[in-house]
Formats: sequence, structure tokens, C-alpha cells
Amino acid sequence: MPDSSKITVLLADDHAVLRAGLKMMLENQPDLTVIGEADDGLAALRLVRELAPRVLLLDVSMPGMDGLQALRAIRADAPECRVLLLTMHEEESILRQALQLGAAGYVLKKSAEAEVLSAIRAVARGEAFVDPGMTRAMIEGYLSKNRLPKTLDEPAQTDGLSEREIEVLLLVAQGFTNKEIAARLNIGVKTVETHNAHIAQKLGSKSRVDWLRYVRQKGWL
Repeated sequence: MPDSSKITVLLADDHAVLRAGLKMMLENQPDLTVIGEADDGLAALRLVRELAPRVLLLDVSMPGMDGLQALRAIRADAPECRVLLLTMHEEESILRQALQLGAAGYVLKKSAEAEVLSAIRAVARGEAFVDPGMTRAMIEGYLSKNRLPKTLDEPAQTDGLSEREIEVLLLVAQGFTNKEIAARLNIGVKTVETHNAHIAQKLGSKSRVDWLRYVRQKGWL
């Protein structure tokens, strides 16, 4: 019986060596415990039903039922399970599809250990998480599809938010602090605070809850 005070995690990846490394990393954390492992999507779906993990760490590319197919089935069958995709895929199209299918988060395999752990804890708290390395890809994807304006001559779609303000807004919506945002975007904390002030003015609210609601209504996260 797993410790009820810990975040229960199910691992789903077809590479046994990677699963072993992830398990060792997670079991070294006082608040995390691995309760099962799966090597394909069908096994992941079965174990989610049997073990009811809080978080499923799911690869995208697996034999048989792949991660996205499994995600769709799991969201329909066990919506309380928070699915975090851990993948090598950096394509905005795959990220977009994953979020549309109900993924709670998306983190890259090349990310640092601390980033993966932060992602697991964030989705377990009910928050959304997108790897900071994918934030730029998200914005570029929107720009290429004209879903975000290429210039501020088209403000209606984004309420006049600049590309950088949208980048900051996406990170704020995921729960990052001003200091963390500054580090990820390689800008000063004061600059982040200035962007936040502009965002608040343009959205008519200083509430980060309202900002998250805005981002979700726009379909950006």
C-alpha cells in the first residue's frame, strides 16, 4: 500500500533503461513514489485502471498504442489521473495535440532532473506545465498559423499583448515565479515585473487566476 502522503507515479515508456533511471530518480524524492511501470500504451491504460496513480509519466512514441492514443483513452476512462508527457518530440504540433487531448503537462526528455521533478509536482497539484523549452515553439506555431498577430497592427486576437508579453503570460499561467521566468527568458526580474504590469493593464486584471483563465479560453494552454 503506497504512502498516502506521497505523490503516486506510474511510468510508461518502452525503454527499460530509461524507466529504471526515472524510477531511481523519483524514489530518491521524499514526496514521490513509483507504483508501477508499463512498456506500451495498452499496459499503461490497464495499470491506470488497476493502480489509480496521481500522475502518469507517459512517453509519446511507443509500440502498439502510442502515447497520444493512450492519453485519449485514459482521459476518457480515468479523468482524475494527471497525465504528464515525457518525450523527445519538440514539435509544436505534437504539443498542441497533447494539450487538446487533455494532457496536464509536457516535458522534454533532455530537460534537467529538476525540471522533470517540478513538472511532476506541478501537475499533481492540479496545475498545467509546459517545458520552458517549448514556450518559444508554441508562440512560433501560433505566428505561423496567424493565430497570434505578426505585428501589433492586429491587436484584437491578443488584446494588444506583445509576443514577449504572451511568452511571460504563458509562464505565469503555468505557475512560474518572476525569478524563474527571468532566468528562463534571460531577462531581469524588474523586466518581468514590467511585463506583468503591462499584461495586467491590457487584460484588466492583476489576478493570476484570471490570467490562467484567459490563456485557457484562448486555447494557448
